Order: sequence, then structure tokens, then C-alpha cells
Amino acid sequence: MKLQRLAACLALVLATATAASAHAGDLSITVEGVKNDQGQIMVALYDSADGFLKRTVKAGAAPAANGSTTVVVKDVPAGAYGFALFHDANGNGKMDKNMMGIPSEDYAFSNNALGNMGPPSFEQARFIVPAAGAAVTVSLR
Repeated sequence: MKLQRLAACLALVLATATAASAHAGDLSITVEGVKNDQGQIMVALYDSADGFLKRTVKAGAAPAANGSTTVVVKDVPAGAYGFALFHDANGNGKMDKNMMGIPSEDYAFSNNALGNMGPPSFEQARFIVPAAGAAVTVSLR
């Protein structure tokens, strides 16, 4: 009896894990307007308005290539997301800003969203990733 319960629980866990990975695809982000091949393009993915620009749910990076660079974020579950990215040209792992707090490295948000005197809202940046994954393009500013 115990062995049957254990086998049933194991089957349920395996089925759940398989179903979860079956509903996750890759998000391919093509970044246009990359000015040089120094550093890397860094992406942070967010899944809610409350967590936008605060709690990263997935991240990705790729070496910068002059002109355009593609960053792939692996195994993104289907759902609504927004992302922020920047060209970390000096390779220090952070978005550099000037004395007034304005970014000094090129950046972009999903949907090429623009904020008014600051970053856009999650709703402006929001897009849907289906279970099969998605491919999007943005332009650096």
C-alpha cells in the first residue's frame, strides 16, 4: 500500500514537472541600435506591475555586437511580462547614470515603451509570451 502511494506521488510530481516545462518557451529579444561591440546587453524580465523594475523573474545577457544583438532568455513560462535592458558597454554589470540619475548607457524597454520623466509603467511595457515562446525587437536609446 505504501509503495503504491509512493509510486502515485512520484508519478504526480513527474507529470507536474513535465507539464510545467512543456509550457515554457524561449524569449528571443533582438536589440537594434547597438553602437559598438564592447561589453554586453543585459536583460531583466518582470511579471507584474508591483515587481516591475524591482523583482527580476528571469534574466539574460549576450555579448554586444555592433548594429544588433540577440539575447535569449530560456524557459519563460507563458504569461504577461515586461523587460528592461541596457548596453553594459564598460562591463561593470550595472546601469551607469550621471550625477542627476539619468542613464549614461543605452537602454530600452519592451514595446519600445517610453515613460514620462522616468521609466514606463508595466502596462506600457507589457507583452504576452505564449507557451511556445516569442521573438521581439527593440531599439536602444
